Amino acid sequence: MEAGTPRQNKIARLIQKEMADMLQKYGKDWLPGVIISVSAVRISPDFSFARCYLSIFPTTKNTEIVEKLNGNVKELRYQLGTRIKNQVRKIPEIALYLDDSLDYIDNIENLLKE
Repeated sequence: MEAGTPRQNKIARLIQKEMADMLQKYGKDWLPGVIISVSAVRISPDFSFARCYLSIFPTTKNTEIVEKLNGNVKELRYQLGTRIKNQVRKIPEIALYLDDSLDYIDNIENLLKE
């Protein structure tokens, strides 16, 4: 369940949708052969900071890919700003994190099978 006010949830969903679209379109050039999805976005109460959690396939170079994307975070924020400038007053700072929940679930399933 999402935490926060309805406005926070609405903006978080908007950022999640737009970031996913951007990473699909621009990710082809930056990271060929990699599928990136935005699994969750958490936004601060003052809408100045957004944490984006990414699921990456294949999982062999997860940390490298997140570091590469964090190196391009200014460009991503600019592109996000051009997309959502009419819905928000302030474009939030973005931080990208690896969402390892799928690996965690897979690990638990493997342990239960043993």
